[in-house]
Amino acid sequence: MKLGLQLGYWGAQPPTGTAELVAAAEDAGFDAIFTAEAWGSDAFTPLAWWGRETSRVRLGTSIVQMSGRSPTSIAMHALTLDHLSGGRVVLGMGVSGPQVVEGWYGQPFSKPLARTREVVDIIRQVLAREEKVTNDGPHYPLPFTGPGSVGLGKALKPIVHPLRADIPIWLGAEGPKNVAQTAEIADGWIPIFYTPRSAGMYQPWLDEGFARPGARRTRADFEIAATCHVQVVSGAEEKAAVIAAMKPVVALYMGGMGAKDQNFHKQVFERMGHEALADEVQRLYLEGDKDRAVALIPDELVDDMHIIGTAPEVKERAAQWEETGVTTLLLSCRDAAEVRTIAEVLA
Repeated sequence: MKLGLQLGYWGAQPPTGTAELVAAAEDAGFDAIFTAEAWGSDAFTPLAWWGRETSRVRLGTSIVQMSGRSPTSIAMHALTLDHLSGGRVVLGMGVSGPQVVEGWYGQPFSKPLARTREVVDIIRQVLAREEKVTNDGPHYPLPFTGPGSVGLGKALKPIVHPLRADIPIWLGAEGPKNVAQTAEIADGWIPIFYTPRSAGMYQPWLDEGFARPGARRTRADFEIAATCHVQVVSGAEEKAAVIAAMKPVVALYMGGMGAKDQNFHKQVFERMGHEALADEVQRLYLEGDKDRAVALIPDELVDDMHIIGTAPEVKERAAQWEETGVTTLLLSCRDAAEVRTIAEVLA
């Protein structure tokens, strides 16, 4: 199992100390660094900026929001950065949610599975550069001939010859149909709130995708990159403090991230067996009582979602994640010292 440094997306201001984190990850033997985007900073620019100081680690997005760019634009970003990095790009993408897609990008959210399939197919056409890029699907028709067209669109190949035709495409997926499609058409999967305890829930969905005619990968060469906070602590008291500090994030995703009747993150917790808890956390969160919502999050849930413990405990727990099929742990780290400590413990 490999380690990836998850830089995430920015808050109100750009983060500090990122260059030191990236340098430490490269030196400590991490396999990759990943950046994300929400509705503020984008994923590609920070990856290029900090990635320029690296020579070995893979450079990944987790995730690029598909509705924020046309499929060919996403392919151009990946193609360009893959050349600049010498073939180290991992293109992680996801559909986001309706509040962001329709409220921020001004795009329709309907049919996310079909849209994902078209996006992946178009990007693969660009990277293969075998034929002019076309798409007959209803979501991203190429050439475009719909309302407002002037009728002059023409199918094109990229001017630049891609360095690699097989840039890995990983997809963020949460529900049964989305996970199955990811196993069918992608090179890897970026789950959210994946844990050893919930891993069994996903296996039939993955198997369904691998079994479909024309599936791109098998379980043997499919990557699973699970986000997980890993922290080495001195004992039970420090562990309790770390768990308490992480509860607000869990409460946010469970109760406040998404519309009341369409919160895909909440649905993951429900499938994990926390339906009653998720309903109450959401109710409190949406009523503005965030403190009470946070107080409801059990220590056991946070402990299950992350790896927090003494060095021997961290090593044992990491092995449990690996046994479920996780090939990469995407870790958020506070400073370079923490990067080195985790690398030493999990070497």
